Amino acid sequence: MFPPDFAWGAATSAFQIEGGWQADGKGPSIWDTFCHEKGNVFGDQTGDVACNSYELWEKDLECIQQLGLTHYRLSVSWARLLPDGMTQHVNQRGVQYYNRVINDLLACNVSPMVTLYHFDLPQALHDLGGWKSPEIATLFDNYAKFCFQTFGDRVKFWITINEPHICAKLGYEDGIHAPGLKEKGTTAYLVGHNMLRAHAKAWHSYNSEYRAKQKGAVSLAFNSDWFEPLDPSCSADITATEREFAFTLGWFAWPVFVTGDYPETMRFAINSQSQKLGFDGTSRLPTFSDDDPFILGTADFFALNYYTARKVKAGGGVDQTLSMKSDLDAKEVLDPSWPICGAPWLAVVPHGLRKLLRYIKDTFHNPMVYITENGFSQMGPVQIEDWERWEFYSSTISEVAKGLFEPTFTSPAWDSPLVQDSLLHHLTDPLSPLT
Repeated sequence: MFPPDFAWGAATSAFQIEGGWQADGKGPSIWDTFCHEKGNVFGDQTGDVACNSYELWEKDLECIQQLGLTHYRLSVSWARLLPDGMTQHVNQRGVQYYNRVINDLLACNVSPMVTLYHFDLPQALHDLGGWKSPEIATLFDNYAKFCFQTFGDRVKFWITINEPHICAKLGYEDGIHAPGLKEKGTTAYLVGHNMLRAHAKAWHSYNSEYRAKQKGAVSLAFNSDWFEPLDPSCSADITATEREFAFTLGWFAWPVFVTGDYPETMRFAINSQSQKLGFDGTSRLPTFSDDDPFILGTADFFALNYYTARKVKAGGGVDQTLSMKSDLDAKEVLDPSWPICGAPWLAVVPHGLRKLLRYIKDTFHNPMVYITENGFSQMGPVQIEDWERWEFYSSTISEVAKGLFEPTFTSPAWDSPLVQDSLLHHLTDPLSPLT
């Protein structure tokens, strides 16, 4: 049912698979530090070895070939390339490693998509303020330009930042991801703001300095669940669902694809809660200044990470303290009919992906969409005859096919296949405009 040029692939990230955390001149990242502090991670596990892909890349490549993949999404470790985060100190062994990975993929007719930042900020930069500092945008831009110059002759798909929503909320609001900060109601918004500024700087650098020669495409990876009101006839639940979308997908996609600024729904909710609690000061959601890079239009495609869905009920635990939870004022509910896989939060809802694709088409002006993450988790030991995973992929792929071909999901721009499951759909010209 899929078009002949529909492409299939898999995705990984550096910290989760590479290991070699101190090998060949690599510097520490905030996740190295976070994992080495007792009590932060289940079983005090670390990424010191992980899958040991740094030493076993050939085995990974064999798996890629056995699966018949045509695309492979990976991230490069900022701290492996630039141990202190600065371009003045380049780790050539890190450059050699990623050159080898990219060249091996291309030799096997596999197209790489490279993510520049997948949660693993160099610890040296965090010590200087990290994503809380406005200077991080320029430092990230310098790192991005280094990667464009070093690898861009072969890499045609770039992701600047993976899931800025997750990084900001879980790392700086909830404290369960690195760097483990719990600065409620303020810092996550600042971090997200600086991530958008950093992304936009890097996109503009690519657009002005590298695009004409390298002919690639640049975006950032958005994450979102599919949200729908718990009671479709309840106006409060409907409004709460709109806030869920605004605080998750809209937080970063709205500035890039719609207005160049944050969703009004989000800003209104934050400012209203500040007023209720007597917060004295400027808006906790920052504003873009004339000195910031232009945000609107800084994506050549829409990269989507989708895993699950939620029903939404109004009134999700507003308290008398500043927090993102009280700003959102919505409660996420699991439908008991949805099966749960290995992670307790991960309900299996393949039809949510099809609905979310339609929402993106209608909300963000029908962009070219790449599904850059999707998957199924299990607790070990996993059986060889893995029927649950088989059923997950069968259902998910079926829903994507429905989305491609159902009449209500088509428009002139969708006459060519623009959506793919699990990784990338490679177009002859990824920069061609949509009509």
